[in-house]
Amino acid sequence: MTIVEIFTDGACRRNPGPGGWGALLRYGAHEREMCGGEAGETTNNRMELMAPIAALETLTRPSEVHIHTDSTYVRNGITSWIKGWKRNGWQTKDKKPVKNADLWQRLDEACKRHTIEWHWVKGHAGHVENERADRLAAKGLAEAVANDHRADPPAPLGSRAATDPGALFPAG
Repeated sequence: MTIVEIFTDGACRRNPGPGGWGALLRYGAHEREMCGGEAGETTNNRMELMAPIAALETLTRPSEVHIHTDSTYVRNGITSWIKGWKRNGWQTKDKKPVKNADLWQRLDEACKRHTIEWHWVKGHAGHVENERADRLAAKGLAEAVANDHRADPPAPLGSRAATDPGALFPAG
């Protein structure tokens, strides 16, 4: 079976706020870098989840996968908590809806084709591949924000949005 190593990270500017995710995939001597993000309101946990989801969804055949994340939320969620959530109809033991259930379900589905080992690494501690994933997450965030700004047509002169920064950045 093919062995693939995946290193993931997520980033968020403010929380909630714009966010990005990054993943480094390695198969033997081959590497692939991936990143993406959301310019609107997201959270660091959603971005931490998106990185392994996107990486797993790109694999074209069943593989043995070693995923390295600095997120205990992701690692504990997928290796432990998810069993109870599924048993309880996607509710916590306190009968509250599981946060990010849409992404947990997507990650659960993406995992089904593969044999996966989940590894936690300490973030910002000099782990080379984790630092690369961190830079990719920052790139994904920056590109999402830049593309979002380019996608918005300029406000007509004289409109409130053109003259009042509060119209674009509400107090909050």
